[in-house]
Amino acid sequence: MWKTGLLLLFWGLLTSGELQQEETEPERRSLPPSGKLDFGYVPQGVYQTLAYYEPGVIGLLFHMVHAFLYVVQPNPFPEDLVIKVAKDKFGAIQSEYQKPENIVLTLQAIYYETGFVVCAVLGLLFMVLLPLVGLFFCLCRCCDNCGGEMHQRQRKNADCQRGLLTTLLFATSLVITAGVLCAYAANQNLSSQLKGMRRLVSSNLRDLQSFTNETPTQVDYLIAQYATAKNKVISDLDNVGPLLGGKIHEELGKEVCPAMDGALRMAGAMRETKDALENVSMSLEVLQEATGKLHFNLSLVRFSLNRTLNDPGCNDEDSDATTAQLCLSIRSSLAQLHVSANFTRLPDMNNQLESVNQLMKTDLSNIIQKGYSSFNDTPAMVSDQMRNVFEGARGMLDIIGTNISSFSKVFPVHSTMANFTNFISHTHSKIEDSYPEIDQIDFYRWICCIGLCCMVVLILAFNFLAILCGTIGYDKHASPTTRGCVSNTGGTLLMAGVGFSFLFSWILMGVVTATFLVGGNLEKLVCEPFHTKQLFKVLDTPHLVNPEWRNFIPGYMYNDSDLDLTVESLYSNCKENRGIYSAMRLDKVFNVTPFLNSSLYTKEVGKMFNDVKIDLRVIVLLESEGKQNLIGFSETGVDRINYAAYLEEVNKGVTQVDLLSYANELEAQTDLMPKGPLQTSLKGHANSLRQIHSQQVVPMEQAMSMLNQSIRLLERTASDLPNKVADVLATIEAAQYLISQNATQVVNQETEKYKQTIVGYFRQYIEWVRTSLTMEVAACKPFSNIVDTVEIVACSFLVDSLNTFWFGLGCCALFLLPSIILSVKLAKFYRRMDTEDVYDDILAYDTMTRFPRASAPPRHIDW
Repeated sequence: MWKTGLLLLFWGLLTSGELQQEETEPERRSLPPSGKLDFGYVPQGVYQTLAYYEPGVIGLLFHMVHAFLYVVQPNPFPEDLVIKVAKDKFGAIQSEYQKPENIVLTLQAIYYETGFVVCAVLGLLFMVLLPLVGLFFCLCRCCDNCGGEMHQRQRKNADCQRGLLTTLLFATSLVITAGVLCAYAANQNLSSQLKGMRRLVSSNLRDLQSFTNETPTQVDYLIAQYATAKNKVISDLDNVGPLLGGKIHEELGKEVCPAMDGALRMAGAMRETKDALENVSMSLEVLQEATGKLHFNLSLVRFSLNRTLNDPGCNDEDSDATTAQLCLSIRSSLAQLHVSANFTRLPDMNNQLESVNQLMKTDLSNIIQKGYSSFNDTPAMVSDQMRNVFEGARGMLDIIGTNISSFSKVFPVHSTMANFTNFISHTHSKIEDSYPEIDQIDFYRWICCIGLCCMVVLILAFNFLAILCGTIGYDKHASPTTRGCVSNTGGTLLMAGVGFSFLFSWILMGVVTATFLVGGNLEKLVCEPFHTKQLFKVLDTPHLVNPEWRNFIPGYMYNDSDLDLTVESLYSNCKENRGIYSAMRLDKVFNVTPFLNSSLYTKEVGKMFNDVKIDLRVIVLLESEGKQNLIGFSETGVDRINYAAYLEEVNKGVTQVDLLSYANELEAQTDLMPKGPLQTSLKGHANSLRQIHSQQVVPMEQAMSMLNQSIRLLERTASDLPNKVADVLATIEAAQYLISQNATQVVNQETEKYKQTIVGYFRQYIEWVRTSLTMEVAACKPFSNIVDTVEIVACSFLVDSLNTFWFGLGCCALFLLPSIILSVKLAKFYRRMDTEDVYDDILAYDTMTRFPRASAPPRHIDW
């Protein structure tokens, strides 16, 4: 019945965990970038059980007992032997024990149990022989033998013997005391740990309760996270323009953008050409007019200087030779005062400027920007064209959610959980009801163990009291017949201890032998293999429980013994707190793979994209008017202008000589002349040249600089202009052809990527559900905790305490033998004797003639 309930629990849990969906859609969560969905963390229950036991100080005794058992039984765990015995179930061995294979099996078992057998035989011999020895010892003493004669021979080392025997008996008693304390500690530890067992049991049951309470919450969380994938899909469908259209725009832009940029640069070159032509025309007009004025002014200066140099002060015989020489030098330099550049012979560029101005009436930049805008509207165009396709997407997602929810109604998870909770509560109440009976049984056990310890304590009391009385009542001057009452009492107590030792020791050894065989074999055959997991290997042996079952767990629960589900794997998976679906291999009962198949959810999504048809032929990158404008620019004739003639004139300079330098030199020569009208006139001419330079030459140089820049700009622009325009137009045509004719491949490629992204959200959800079912949902840690708790209670609480008890009690029983021997010998030195050795007084010591004789003790009147 419990098996059926457990299967229904797991079955219903898993199906609802994967297939149920909430009717109300939660608010859209903030999602991480790059299409990676964040489903958060599955809520986990907090399990209180700490399946770990630390024995504390008594653990030293446990380790000591384990070491002793290893000495007794050093053989490894007999896995093959246990398997053979378990398969035969002892029946064949008992009924057909004479078969050779059964004899061999029996010998193997005896060989493994050699240490235990030897110890058990020794214990039985102890139990049988010690009472017999005690009986014969009593009969022997009744016949005044075996130390029964109340006579003690006096020896010189009697005091030494007495002290040695006392010390040895005291040491032996201490060892026995340690043993009884060990047994008492084990007895108390077992009782206290059994009380602590209630806490472990309650904690495990609370964990099972948490397991049943948290599992529906985890299931609901898995269900709710479908909305995360759904909302992300709806969000991407609503933003199909930026997502899909943006990708298409990005791919096409790798060829379109360079073409459009080239056309835009050509439009800029056209504007620059217009500006340059205007500058050339204006500069040329200014320079031609300024050249005439400059030529006229320079002619006037030359004429004036020539007339001044004809002054008698320069040519008179009475004039200074230096002045005449200077005048001659000035006259010879007048030929330099001429205009250098001749701009009047340069052709104008009015025709080219008129052609460019005619082209500029058409706003080519605006036409190109329209092409940019048309191309940049690709995302909006894609969004508009796909709006009709995706109108039913939300309804389709709701239908998928409804289909998922329909599967969850097949199995009543919550009712199953409620039944399992009731089962836990009923089990808990039954366990609670059994506690009084367990306490009563433990009380009886505790009384028996205390009784055994009291037997040893009684013997120890006799020993310690005897040693105390013998030590206090010792009188070195007293003879054996005159020993005091206190010393005699000590000897009597020793003999009483010997008597009780004979009475109790065989009982103690019987208890020790029985508990040793039980506790030792449990430790070696159960507890130790559990820690090394060899016990799991035995349990996982094929055909062990049932000859027809390869693995008994799946054979018993699923009727499929070939399923790879072993005790060790189940325990290990639960120990790692993995989900019970993977730990119990519940896919055999309910295979969620068909429900977690992405094709179930992506088939409908794929149908939406089958009808996607994106037409980009409405995009026009460059209208015919813009193309004609570019062609007209190449035909303006700017490439046929004689730029070399312009540059040749510009490079000549305004005048043949720098007027400012010439004026400075003229003034310097004038300063060498004697002061007079000649000097004054020449300085006036120098100032005139400076004025001409500042007012006419400097503006002309500025105009020539502007002309030079414009000519060079035009030269660069006009260089191979028809071919440049042809290349731009060819690139535009290629980009336009790509959009109009060959964009289908790009569209299909990006649409497939977009579809895979949408489908990927469902796959992420499905994979997350699968991983959560495997690792997080219904984590079966409580079940491994139950196994660990059973191991702690059975091995750490019961077996270790039991083994420690017999170890301490066995130590007491063994050391009772030397205690008996030492007590009997020491009693001779404590008890008052009936006779003693008396020597006659002889002058000469003669060992041949001196003999002791017995003497009775003195009368009471002589004491």
